[in-house]
Amino acid sequence: MKETYENLKQLLNKLGYSKYGWHSCGDLRVVSLLMGLQLGCTKYCCFVCEWDRRAKTLHCLKTEWSRQKSLKVREKNVQQPALAEWHKILLPPLHIKLGLVKNFVKAMDRTGSAFKYLAEKFPRLSEA
Repeated sequence: MKETYENLKQLLNKLGYSKYGWHSCGDLRVVSLLMGLQLGCTKYCCFVCEWDRRAKTLHCLKTEWSRQKSLKVREKNVQQPALAEWHKILLPPLHIKLGLVKNFVKAMDRTGSAFKYLAEKFPRLSEA
């Protein structure tokens, strides 16, 4: 079964999600689907705040972004009505941390001592 808005909606209906009021947990793609957000490289990709992916000059300077007031369809990359309430979504911290570390290691200088140290500690990992 493909991860699409329609499939997720059908699955949640079959499970009786709205009846039981469960909390949900998933990666950022699933969270985006639950909130009805457009997938892919979008300007507003956060369902909690109005973080602007394209405002690169503000990313390191601005520490607090305004909170999303509502997720209205056809505004700020919202394509569909939300399938779950945002406060009932749990983000998996280990999954996020591993993604951040992966991006950090990819950005490291391959000739530096830190990269060589990691290569010695994890000898079975490839260069990729």
